[in-house]
Amino acid sequence: MQEADLGGRTALITGASSGLGIDFARELARRGADLVLVARREDRLNEVAEKLRAAFDVRTTVVAADLADPHTPEMLYQTLAAQHRIDILINNAGFGLYGNELDIAWPDTRRMLQVDIVALTHLTKLFAQDMRTRGWGRILQVASIGGYQPSPSYAAYSAAKSYVLHFGEALNAELRGTGVSCTVVSPGVAATEFLAVSGQRLNGFHRATMMRSARVAAIGIRAMLRGRSSVVTGLLNQLMVFFVRFTPRVLQARIAAVLMRN
Repeated sequence: MQEADLGGRTALITGASSGLGIDFARELARRGADLVLVARREDRLNEVAEKLRAAFDVRTTVVAADLADPHTPEMLYQTLAAQHRIDILINNAGFGLYGNELDIAWPDTRRMLQVDIVALTHLTKLFAQDMRTRGWGRILQVASIGGYQPSPSYAAYSAAKSYVLHFGEALNAELRGTGVSCTVVSPGVAATEFLAVSGQRLNGFHRATMMRSARVAAIGIRAMLRGRSSVVTGLLNQLMVFFVRFTPRVLQARIAAVLMRN
């Protein structure tokens, strides 16, 4: 698919008020797609939408919604299905929590799992069914290289991203031949608000491996449009993921613990 081939298509992007969400939106708008932008911060969404309209002359719709609310995915679907044909779904919303898992309050972990796993799965099931009926659609799930191994200090987050990785790859196999594909993009450290939200300080590993958010988004969108099952962004991240498969799992956890120290 060429970059200009998304005219007439509409993309739904969650977590669209900052970081990767903005860059995913920009990549799609550059290709001519109309946008539905979803996040909690309506003021930030409106700013993003206005800039994208001015830069790319695409239609933008803003929906302020909190995916930590279990009712939000169904609400989004019922609201949007009557007004838009969602051809592309970017499940970008998500966050991590840094620290020893037993020291993190359960309501915070539950909120994270609701956004990172439950809402992602629910939105996928709702919108992908319509895509399959129409015979065309593209889905992008945002995982992490943390999903390839256990990660102490991000125990629940890395486990959630492992779910996203395996769910997306399995769904892509189930969709084969339908005209719909599901791609998983697994970034490493990207220049976003992730660390500030998670509560972790920038360390040497982050500085050595950090990628620009725009570069990560470009890789993910290109892989999605090509119908790839999954992609890891960046050569260094690809090498780390490759060598993980040859590393004993106990050692994987110990290495991750060292790399994630504040």
